[in-house]
Amino acid sequence: MDWLRKSASEIGRGIGAGDVDPVEITEAYLDAAKAHEAGPRIYARLTRDRALNEAIAAHDRAKHGVRRGLLDGVPISWKDLFDTAGVRTEAGSKLLEGRTPTRDAEVLANATREGLVCLGKTHMTELAFSGLGVNPSTATPPNAHDPELAPGGSSSGAAVSVAFGLASAGIGSDTGGSVRLPAAWNDLVGFKPTHGALSLHGVVPLVERFDTVGPLCRCVEDCAELFAVMGGTKAPDLGEATLKNARLLVLDPYASDVRDGPGAAFQSAVDRLARAGAQIETGDIPAVNEAMDTTLSLYTAEAYGIWGKVIEADPEKMFHRIRDRFRQGASVTAADFVALWRRLHELRAQYRAATAAYDAVLIPTAANLPPDMARLDSDDDYFVTENLLTLRNTRVGNLMGLCAITLPTGIPSTGVMMMAHPGEDTRLLRLAAAAEAGLA
Repeated sequence: MDWLRKSASEIGRGIGAGDVDPVEITEAYLDAAKAHEAGPRIYARLTRDRALNEAIAAHDRAKHGVRRGLLDGVPISWKDLFDTAGVRTEAGSKLLEGRTPTRDAEVLANATREGLVCLGKTHMTELAFSGLGVNPSTATPPNAHDPELAPGGSSSGAAVSVAFGLASAGIGSDTGGSVRLPAAWNDLVGFKPTHGALSLHGVVPLVERFDTVGPLCRCVEDCAELFAVMGGTKAPDLGEATLKNARLLVLDPYASDVRDGPGAAFQSAVDRLARAGAQIETGDIPAVNEAMDTTLSLYTAEAYGIWGKVIEADPEKMFHRIRDRFRQGASVTAADFVALWRRLHELRAQYRAATAAYDAVLIPTAANLPPDMARLDSDDDYFVTENLLTLRNTRVGNLMGLCAITLPTGIPSTGVMMMAHPGEDTRLLRLAAAAEAGLA
């Protein structure tokens, strides 16, 4: 049995049954990461000593029947913006080269207390500010389907570490789609919780009003278990979840204004959800369209407010396309920023009213397929337009303050995204578990 390709929950059950030894599977993941030809492009650094010490402790707990939970002893990867005590955390940027925190991020500390094993830190887009996953400053992981294609970002290494069997699950962050996009392009499940549901303490920020922490996994169950572990709560019961009589809204134009590949995959997924019992309607919500017009100012202004001084102190250390994107925020006035946020709160209320009768809203996770890496490298205009299109659909969830999850459609590099109201994370995970079964 190839345990390296099993879900985190399956490995956890294997440990509980005595079929899997935490030390052996941790060593197997570490060895696989070291031996893989793309390993240095996926992991920024492996934390071998820490991982083995944590695995030994998990082995002893399993031996004595005192496991801390389902995932005790299960090895996972962490995006390189989660602080790790004594280990460099550089957020994919030479601006932070050598940055070594003294404490773990709170979500990592919570996971460690529950017995999870930290395999290492994965590569990412520079300071998490792009959905393509391209990072000439450090490394760009390969797409799991084709190394010539973009992997999706910014949690690129987190996704690919799972897709290539180099971790049972990966933990990333999502500000405009950075968990869901690489999950979709690498055929994984990616969960963006409600903003504030998981702690951002010890997480290198991008846009703190939108930043969230989320898992990239092989199945919905893993997302639910990791969400609970990182938040110090109990995992929701996904048993007997059903789509029967669930009301789902397909949101236009975000569902219809997409390229052919994602469009066909999405329609196929919607048809299967309907056959599984969901009641599906189509409509548009003007509040979303207006909110999308605030994106450039709200995102770039806060990002530049956080990072502007650091960037301008040594701008040549940055990949120029990411640097230029940050600099767009320099011209946004404080008055405009405040006014836009006040309006966004009004638009969020309008969205909640318009969707109150629905269990979830559906759109394709990305409107495009992974673009060609060589063209992204050579064509500035192509890079900008593909990045904006890549982030368009996922950004709906962030702007509206929603929880959201992407599921593989069964067609490579395409996902179907389900979004629910803020605070409805547990209900969304149950609905997603039913959808996952319906899509199988």
